[in-house]
Amino acid sequence: MTDKERKQLQLTANRVREGILTGTYCAKSGHPGGSLSAAEVFTYLYFREMRVRPEEPRWPDRDRMVLSKGHTAPGLYSALALRGFFPFEDMRTLRHIDSYLQGHPNMETVPGVDMSTGSLGQGVSAAAGMAKGAKYLQKDINVYAVLGDGELDEGQVWEAAMFASHYGLDNLCVIVDLNGLQIDGRTQDVMNTAPVDEKFAAFGFDTVWVNGHDFDELEAAFGRFHANKGTGKPTAILMRTVKGKGVSFMEDQADWHGKGPNAEEYERAMGEIMAARAALEG
Repeated sequence: MTDKERKQLQLTANRVREGILTGTYCAKSGHPGGSLSAAEVFTYLYFREMRVRPEEPRWPDRDRMVLSKGHTAPGLYSALALRGFFPFEDMRTLRHIDSYLQGHPNMETVPGVDMSTGSLGQGVSAAAGMAKGAKYLQKDINVYAVLGDGELDEGQVWEAAMFASHYGLDNLCVIVDLNGLQIDGRTQDVMNTAPVDEKFAAFGFDTVWVNGHDFDELEAAFGRFHANKGTGKPTAILMRTVKGKGVSFMEDQADWHGKGPNAEEYERAMGEIMAARAALEG
């Protein structure tokens, strides 16, 4: 990609982070840590990779994205809003009683959401079903599923992986956000799922490691996904990321898995986001 394209993606990811922080601050709850760690992949998917139509959210031939780690809805919502599916200002209503932007994605109320998720492991299973459906209908539709590394504790994830390989779902791209933390602490201590790459490979996936905050590496990884078309091999993109990325006091802190910032923390966090934006624009 060109320097101009890369910078635009970086600026968009910065705004995705702004929406995450604003939403969780206004809600006084939510999941900022894992939303921030996935800001780049949300940005890349909706602004470079996926074929979608914000003006026609239910376009039958669109690519699908299932947020299997549904608790990080603030990141998905922020990207969808910036892409034009609904007003960015609505991020301030996150988790409010009468808001359509609830704590987990709801495909019945949120334009652009392809699957209602929240119960870990179920999202990637639904994504595999969508990919199988597209194959059955002979549709050129790609299906993407974003998982958390703590989610890999769920046996259903591996059932879905077995299904995807058995049915040759080379139109399925599983993206794992490996930030090393889950609600109870470090993943290696709670339930060590390493080596993740060898596990997915054993289930028949083509696996690729990336720095999940580097757009050039993401572009190469998705290029590999497209190169796998016709091989019958699903793809697993394994992203090394930092939980809470972009906000110094949230980075690599399990405490920020599931709580919103208070007024002082929000002001400090937004100051860092604005400074990062100024540096990109400078």
